[in-house]
Amino acid sequence: MARNIFKGLGIALVTPFSSDGSVDYVALKRLITYQIDNGADFYCILATTGETPTLTKDEKQKIKDLVVEMVGDKMPILMGCGGNNTAEVVHELQTGDFSGIDGVLSVCPYYNKPSQEGLYQHFKTIAAATQLPVVLYNVPGRTGVNMKAETTLRLARDCKNIVGVKEASGNLEQVDEIIKNKPDTFDVISGDDALTFPMIACGAAGVISVIGNALPKEFSRMIRLEMSGEIESARKIHHRFTDLFNLLFVDGNPAGVKAMLHEMGMIENVLRLPLVPTRLTTMQRISECLKFRL
Repeated sequence: MARNIFKGLGIALVTPFSSDGSVDYVALKRLITYQIDNGADFYCILATTGETPTLTKDEKQKIKDLVVEMVGDKMPILMGCGGNNTAEVVHELQTGDFSGIDGVLSVCPYYNKPSQEGLYQHFKTIAAATQLPVVLYNVPGRTGVNMKAETTLRLARDCKNIVGVKEASGNLEQVDEIIKNKPDTFDVISGDDALTFPMIACGAAGVISVIGNALPKEFSRMIRLEMSGEIESARKIHHRFTDLFNLLFVDGNPAGVKAMLHEMGMIENVLRLPLVPTRLTTMQRISECLKFRL
């Protein structure tokens, strides 16, 4: 059976845009270099934080190629491949370019709100369509359906290449139930920066992080301290992050982290519709927080 290799600090990579709305590949290279040099353990590309629904097929290919070229064999790369049409996802897995990719992140089907049996059959079909490790993505706040612990565990036991779940349900009881009953080859990965500290305390293997785009050194230090048993030191860093966690998501993701990266001089503060930049008041508060860098 495959084992999960996506551990520690995963970066949910943003897509920088120039002022004219085109993908800013120069800024993307700058970001990746910065993150690799400051504690990133793996990458998660072409997913929610990357504004993937607004990217063209050609842009997605160029971003994927750039990340693979820069990251190489330094760390694993997880790439988004999901949707609410099972057959279409299977077709993409069977015909798409996954060279240099170490696993796929597949989100729960959204909008059509399948039953738990529908979720099971969807992911079982996807897992059978690829030799790559699959990480499930449960984010009911975006999809409208929560994948229950028993469904996640059933998939973990029945599908040899389903190696983990990015859990963003916000339900620590559900997270704990999965961790308590999961196979050894399967891991829970936090999908919520603010809950990473308690989730790792429960036994999660790491996080796919938004704030890691901007502050990888500080956030990876918290994770490493906690995993090595230095709980009090890790808790202090977690508490210093609290205000930023709230600011990053108050106007939606990735508006907050793009505002932060803009304040740091890393990217332009540009998003593609239907997303818009964070409000000026939020921007000012982010700027104030950054004056007191962790």
